[in-house]
Amino acid sequence: MAVHHHTSRTERLLVAAAFITALGNNVQLIAGALIVVRADRTMMAVGWLFIAVAAPQALLSPVFGRLVDRFDRRTLWFGSDITSAVTALALPLWLAGGGAPGPGIYAANFALAVVSALFFPASAALIKERVRPERLRAFNAHYETATQAGMLLSATAGGLAVQAFGVIPLLLVNVGTFAVSAICVIGVGRRPTPMITSIAAADPGRVLPIPAVRTAGLSMSGIILLFAQGSVVVTVFNALLPVLVLGELHRGAGTFGAIDALGGLGFLFAASAYRILGRRFRDLGIAVVAFLVCDVLFVFQPQFGVAGLAVLVPVAAFIFGQARIASRNLLMASVDANQAGRAFGVANGSGLAATIMAMLIVATITDQSDTRYGFAATAALSATATLTAGIRLLRPKRVPAAAVAYEPAVR
Repeated sequence: MAVHHHTSRTERLLVAAAFITALGNNVQLIAGALIVVRADRTMMAVGWLFIAVAAPQALLSPVFGRLVDRFDRRTLWFGSDITSAVTALALPLWLAGGGAPGPGIYAANFALAVVSALFFPASAALIKERVRPERLRAFNAHYETATQAGMLLSATAGGLAVQAFGVIPLLLVNVGTFAVSAICVIGVGRRPTPMITSIAAADPGRVLPIPAVRTAGLSMSGIILLFAQGSVVVTVFNALLPVLVLGELHRGAGTFGAIDALGGLGFLFAASAYRILGRRFRDLGIAVVAFLVCDVLFVFQPQFGVAGLAVLVPVAAFIFGQARIASRNLLMASVDANQAGRAFGVANGSGLAATIMAMLIVATITDQSDTRYGFAATAALSATATLTAGIRLLRPKRVPAAAVAYEPAVR
């Protein structure tokens, strides 16, 4: 019972830290995007801001992923949060001192992105290390939903706070989010003993032995492609939405924040729905189908004004949440704990490298036409990546029967 309480507390703290970190990272990014949109209402101007965030992670995540597998993951996560807090504090101080907003925004977000290149593989590796195998699918549902909800709700906080209080107070609050995340990670405690991590073997009654996803023999490149293209969709969407709402529909930052809040609600419901779907369907099928349906909805989102966004954004977020959770489960289950940092570092770097290319393509199309074509181009890129990954994964390598591993069912 003491072990069960410890692991449950660990899961709650990790989910809370993930939510707060995602909220903090993206509040600063969204605040910067709103300032850029007001100054220059082009997709390319916003796109360069997101590229400044994606580029260092694309280059450094694979390198940092290797380092994560050699050092204590909890210490690295804690260090990432503290460094992010100090870095985030620099921007409001710069603006309060009369510094030019443009250079300050790009520099601060670039610096935070360098830290995120370490945080992403460190957090994934810590989860693989601390969460019991039979709990991974259920935990990933909550973790991925918390992360994506934090990203979307950051737009709500950013939009409403910028409109009501201005940029500097919001950025100061953002510093506190990283500090709170660091406190949560400290609360996780030291690495458990082997006896604790193997509690499932000692108590098989806690495990539901229902095979859900075959991971051995699946193409690792296909799994990474399926997972990583989700990062492209989220990042490009976050660049397109302020251009659509503020630049084309001529609405305020509050409207922008409210629409993203509805999207956040969609993600919150995604975790509960996945617990049902995960018992009935394999993660590969959930991920491929949900990504493709989301791509269709993506095409229609800018077609019907604010009312259409208010309906389609939360529905798409709900479906996208299913795909993101399922693809994360595939990747998490397919790697060993000792190599989790490397795998997630490569996945993060690959996704953000693709994001840079997608952002340049979509921004060019959007500025030459309007956001309707930008949304459609994003959907086409995502659908192509999803179908390519699905074909690879439907043709798994031949492996000995004894080597085939299965994920446990959702608890």
